[in-house]
Amino acid sequence: MGPHPAVAAIRLAVRRVLHDVLTDLTDHPGSPPAPRTPGGSLPLVLVACSGGADSMALASALAFEAPKLGIRAGGITVDHGLQPGSDLRAAEVVTRMTALRLDPVESVAVRVGRDGGPEAAARDARYGALDEAADRLGAAAVLLGHTRDDQAETVLLGLARGSGIRSLSGMPEVSGGPGTAGRTNRYRRPFLQVDRQTARKACMVQSLPVWDDPHNMDPAYTRSRLRHEGLPALEKALGKGVVEALARTAQLSRDDADALDAWAAEAETGVRDADGRLECAKLYALPPAVRRRVLRRAVVAAGSPAGSLFARHIEEVDRLITGWRGQGAINLPGRVEAQRQGGRLVIRQG
Repeated sequence: MGPHPAVAAIRLAVRRVLHDVLTDLTDHPGSPPAPRTPGGSLPLVLVACSGGADSMALASALAFEAPKLGIRAGGITVDHGLQPGSDLRAAEVVTRMTALRLDPVESVAVRVGRDGGPEAAARDARYGALDEAADRLGAAAVLLGHTRDDQAETVLLGLARGSGIRSLSGMPEVSGGPGTAGRTNRYRRPFLQVDRQTARKACMVQSLPVWDDPHNMDPAYTRSRLRHEGLPALEKALGKGVVEALARTAQLSRDDADALDAWAAEAETGVRDADGRLECAKLYALPPAVRRRVLRRAVVAAGSPAGSLFARHIEEVDRLITGWRGQGAINLPGRVEAQRQGGRLVIRQG
């Protein structure tokens, strides 16, 4: 008799990702190499585990599948220090991962700042800790437990911000993470096609203890309100299938955004003069979606932090091209300014 369908689903998802990791290590010698694992030749894959149902299901599936493929499986839990007793809870998660025979297993404490709001600050601190641990331990990849439900929430949040098609793309299956330099394929999300209930069911049938973070129920957090009020209201109004449709929208949007980004990267060289300055007339001739991407690339290259650069900033710069009325310089995040001078767009740090 085979495993429960929920367990089989999560194991299959993890198995596919582990095969992809091995393929990247062997078939793409030109990509940035993962550091050699200290004390061993087998590649190491880590799971980021909070102790919740999604990440515990992921940890159990990694522990089961990795040895069959010649991969070492380890785990990291991040103590954000945002709740009383968080250190004790992190120690419990370490004990649970150790019981799954993950090795190495660590708890990493971080200090959460305030930049970007509490959710963004916690995310930045978490990725910073995961990056440090992955570099130090020589991990080939870090698995994250984001599910299809998380993807749907991310798409809706992007829609609410009005940030364009890239925000509607949601979370990629493979990414480098906001704090990673050079490792574009470090983070893997095996569960983006797995719903949250399947992960929880897999924990239940395997008798895996899980911890439900009270922050996930706190209406003070935008994602929590969306999860417990927004999405249920949408399903009540539109019927079941909203989550699946939003996840499908994310993939379609990502394909479109990737194509437009590639177009913009190619078009950028053609809109610069011999001195490398952006020519306004040539920018004006580009399709708006491509032109705004060229502008965003130029602003980021000038020193504006990508995470602080929003659609409204690029729209203001775009008006220097499409709605020129002699307006002055546009101030942008990172002390960058954009100004039109003699038919050229000058973007530099002030």
